[in-house]
Amino acid sequence: MSALFTPFTLKDVTLRNRIAVPPMCQYMAEDGFANDWHQAHYTSLARGGAGLVIVEATGVSPEGRITPGCLGLWNDAQAEGLARIAAAIRAAGAVPGIQIGHAGRKASANRPWEGDDHIAAGDPRGWETISPSAIAFSDTLPRVPRAMTPADIARLRADFAAAARRARDAGFAWLELHFAHGYLGQSFFSVHANRREDAYGGDLAGRSRFLFETLEAVRAEWPEHLPLTARFGVLEYDGRDEETLAEAITVTRGFKARGLDFLSVSMGFSTPEARIPWSTPGFMAPIAQRVREEAGLPVGSAWGFHTPQLAEQAVAQGQLDLAMVGRAFLANPHWAYEAARTLGVEKAAWVLPAAYAHWLERYRPVA
Repeated sequence: MSALFTPFTLKDVTLRNRIAVPPMCQYMAEDGFANDWHQAHYTSLARGGAGLVIVEATGVSPEGRITPGCLGLWNDAQAEGLARIAAAIRAAGAVPGIQIGHAGRKASANRPWEGDDHIAAGDPRGWETISPSAIAFSDTLPRVPRAMTPADIARLRADFAAAARRARDAGFAWLELHFAHGYLGQSFFSVHANRREDAYGGDLAGRSRFLFETLEAVRAEWPEHLPLTARFGVLEYDGRDEETLAEAITVTRGFKARGLDFLSVSMGFSTPEARIPWSTPGFMAPIAQRVREEAGLPVGSAWGFHTPQLAEQAVAQGQLDLAMVGRAFLANPHWAYEAARTLGVEKAAWVLPAAYAHWLERYRPVA
């Protein structure tokens, strides 16, 4: 029996297997609106057999997008297009999820094939960036963000809650808050980005306050019977990882106490000086296991679970509850089907309508 192809139930949601497609930016939206590209893309991922498909980072406000090509959920018209995508994912047998977030000081960037750097000052496509403190990220993302005021913080908290409400009404069954990758939520937690001297900075209690308040605001809007999750960077690979990880586990316990149901364990990406062990397959698995055991939450992780054997091993050994397979799904949207064949599992990757399944059995080709 393959551990990867056992169902996973969280709250009232059951995934057909432990394979999740994490959020992966497509940079193909216009003014935050989904289009035919997104419809085809997400339908193909769900049709390929994943248990969970999470729609890419979706801005809770216009300035929260990473690039002008990123999705948004700050108005009801955008929600209408995303509702069609949620329905298509569900029709193909997967659970529809969505990630909402704010890019913070990494916002107003060119798309990767246009430079992957900040849009030049004066370019009408760009906008003002905001962050906990007025600290630029790097030479490639050099814009100094405006330090957020208490009014900015209150507005963003309300924006997250409103986006969660729209995601709920659009038919998504799994919500992920983007608290990772050097974006706004991560920046409040990170000592690399947060030098505030008020109640939202300083010690761990201050640096986690924005995360906790945002989670509580979203919790009030998101249905209790559906999974509320977050992607959180628990270490930076910056030479102080044990300290960061210990703090992140404390924060994760705080997430759980405030109603979080699941954590996607990731990295901070808050400093360009990070030395990430990209050459080690599945290098986040033992880190995720530690979070799982010490914080008491089910977890998933991405970063290197690109072969069926690696994903199977991480789930079977109790390191992950869900294996999040990203770029391998971009290369092969039927990765789950191929994984089932590799692991010797029959009829596990697809959930077919009863009539079509009957047709397949009746007209199965003779070998």
